[in-house]
Amino acid sequence: MTGRIWGYGFGDYFYKTHSDSLARGGSNQYSSAKTDDNAFALRRLYLGYDFNINEKFSTEILLAAEDWNQEKNLAFFVKYANLRWKNVWKGTDLVIGQTATPAFSKSSEAFWSYRSIERTITDIRRTQSYDFGIALHGIFDEKGNYGYNAMIGNGTGALAENNRFKKFYGSVYAYFFDKKIIVDLYADYERTNWQPHFHHSQNMVKLFVGYTSKPVTIGIEGFLNQRKQDLEVQNGTTKDTLNASSIGLSAFVHGNIIDKKLSFFARMDFFNPYVNYRNTDYQTYNGFSKNYDLNTKEKFITAGLDFTPAKNVHFMPNIWLNTYQSQDKMLTGKAAGDYDLVYRMTFYYIFGK
Repeated sequence: MTGRIWGYGFGDYFYKTHSDSLARGGSNQYSSAKTDDNAFALRRLYLGYDFNINEKFSTEILLAAEDWNQEKNLAFFVKYANLRWKNVWKGTDLVIGQTATPAFSKSSEAFWSYRSIERTITDIRRTQSYDFGIALHGIFDEKGNYGYNAMIGNGTGALAENNRFKKFYGSVYAYFFDKKIIVDLYADYERTNWQPHFHHSQNMVKLFVGYTSKPVTIGIEGFLNQRKQDLEVQNGTTKDTLNASSIGLSAFVHGNIIDKKLSFFARMDFFNPYVNYRNTDYQTYNGFSKNYDLNTKEKFITAGLDFTPAKNVHFMPNIWLNTYQSQDKMLTGKAAGDYDLVYRMTFYYIFGK
């Protein structure tokens, strides 16, 4: 019968020096900001409570206020609320309720370590990081070097279920060399429509490989998201639906400059929302998945320093750059390519841990 309160918060003073002329990048946190906009902004606040009922059962509750936006106030919502049955069989826990999905149970986010700077590449595309359902978290060996996570959920995060379909998640992972290296393979599947001529579904596969040591951490993550009948194309008066495949690749590094006082971080992402784009075949491409602009490739870059004056307190000057390149080769000027550039002083603090 023990419990603890914990949480963290992060935000910034930001200054946007350049805005994309077409306001592309709807999944990005600064797309709505205009050139010369600047503000003090709180981007996330967590308040959690973990409680051990006994040696077999524990609970987790997490309230979150996040996703800074110029057009709305931050408001708390229930992000986690679950019951864990430990060792329901040897090496496996059963979790029921709203919880982290296998996409983030053993993933790049922990190795990246800078969620206060930016989401991981799949999180930017809103791969479900939490969901309501039932999950199994298990290990295959005594040391926990090999394990798995599996879940069936609504696929709607904190929102109520809005269709009859469920989302299936799964991952397997392995640690090597005294847990300095991790390999994590993840996949999910969800069908969102069931009509005779409209089979709308999506399936993501991603692979993360990370290396960590005291001086430096390096990670590479890549994903392929295949979405069946996910876009509408038009040529003249003729319309049709097509499958869409998206790919993304993210690479990052961070490490110590002065032990426990000053660190550095850098990251670069590449994202192609539709690898089969052919503007000579169709006049328009309109996707059904709102976080995938099929007409625009993106490249994201961030880099900065992490000053830690005390444990669990961070001040991080950094740059945030996202570039956009149109897949339509007929466009010229800023319509063909442009960028968002933001300079920030980010703060991050943790309590109860």
